[in-house]
Formats: sequence, C-alpha cells, structure tokens
Amino acid sequence: MELAFERRGAGAPLILIHGIGHHWQAWTPVIDGLAAARTVIALDLPGFGASPGLPEGIPYTAESLADAVESFCALLGVREPHVAGNSLGGYIALELAARGVVRTATALSPAGFWSRSELVYCQSVLRALRASARAMPQGQVVRTAENPMLRAVSAGVLVAHPSRLSPTALIAATQALGRASGFDETLESFSGLMPPAPPKSPISIAWGEHDRLLLRRQAVRAARWSGQRVKLLKGCGHVPMSDDPDLVTRVILEG
Repeated sequence: MELAFERRGAGAPLILIHGIGHHWQAWTPVIDGLAAARTVIALDLPGFGASPGLPEGIPYTAESLADAVESFCALLGVREPHVAGNSLGGYIALELAARGVVRTATALSPAGFWSRSELVYCQSVLRALRASARAMPQGQVVRTAENPMLRAVSAGVLVAHPSRLSPTALIAATQALGRASGFDETLESFSGLMPPAPPKSPISIAWGEHDRLLLRRQAVRAARWSGQRVKLLKGCGHVPMSDDPDLVTRVILEG
C-alpha cells in the first residue's frame, strides 16, 4: 500500500519505523547520520502521520501493520532492506525478521516483552497522553513545548532529556498523536501481542537505560527470547533518537 515517507541518502536501503502515535519525523535527529551510509526511507505507518488508514475490514494489529510495511517495500521495489524500529516499530522490525524478508533488523525498546501489569501500565500511560494531545488547544500545545518545565512534564515519560527535543518537534509530535486515526485500535490490539516467532534474519535489540514506558527490565525478557545480550542505550529514554542521536545512529549501522 502507499504510505507517506521521507527518503534520503544512498547505499543499501534502510527502512525506519516509528512507534504508536508518532510519525516518521521521530527519526529526524538521526536521518542525516544514517543517510551518510544508507538509503534511508522513514515511513508513516497506516493510520499515523500523513499515511492513509488501513483498508476497511483490516484490523489494526502489529502483524497487519507489518504486512503494510512489507507491501510498501514491494511497491517501491525495495528487496530485503535493513530495517530499524522503535517501540511498536521495533516489534514490527522483529516481525519482519521472523518472516525473513529483511537483511537485518534493529529494534529499539520493542513492544511485546511486557508482563500483564506492565502492559496495563503502558496502555494507561499512552491513553492519557493521547487524551491530553486531543484535548489541548493549539495555543496551549505551543506554550507547553516552549516552556522548559512544561516540556519536561509533557515529554519526560518518553525521552530522558526533554531539553534536547525541540519545541517544533514536540508540537508536531503532539499533533500527530492527537490526529492518528489508527491509534485506539492499535493500542487495544496490544492486549494480545506476544513476542514474534524466532527470527530468520540477523537482529539486534537495544533498550533505553531510562525507559519509563517499557521499563528496562523488559530487556531481560527480550534477551532470553533472542538468545543474545540486549544493548543498553545509556542516558536514553523510550524514544532515544533525540536523547543521543550519535549513539542511536551507531547502534543501527552496526546492527
């Protein structure tokens, strides 16, 4: 299916997949660094950002979103790309590795390795963030983004260093969260989300040291599932790209 995307650079293709409620611009801090070595294609998942929703009758699940990414790559003529994803996007990257349709997959704080209580906590936090984004008048969104203390409160659950997130990026992210037509159904589908099948493609997993949404102890389960050590992203939160762009770039390119 056709999806909104941003393409930069040259070299082997690298698909970047954002988390629930976000948009391709989440990757802006790392795109240029990655584009020095790869053809980077950062996309908006169906029902998020500027992409249209899934066709009528297709439920929003991690698997159906992975189907959409796979068909999007086929539409572009991209075969066996590298792929990297964050949160929900990290799960999708691992799902594509389980299908054996990617060259490598890098997952940053991937969804799906939670306990029942951690899942309920994650869904509750995301519902609250979504409700706030939808209820907040535009003027208040701007004031929150431009005030350092309010920005810390607003973004602190997702990033370790809210001061490194530009007001423009936070305003755009808040708008994307409030407008995402696929958000509610995708979030509900998390209740049945289990780790994907064993990967057929090489994978790497990294976790934010200060992840306050998918707590870092979930990295232990991801390590057991994958049979390998999970890299710790020091000084980073759940969405690490703005916390330490250089570190995230290295982890993806070395993946």
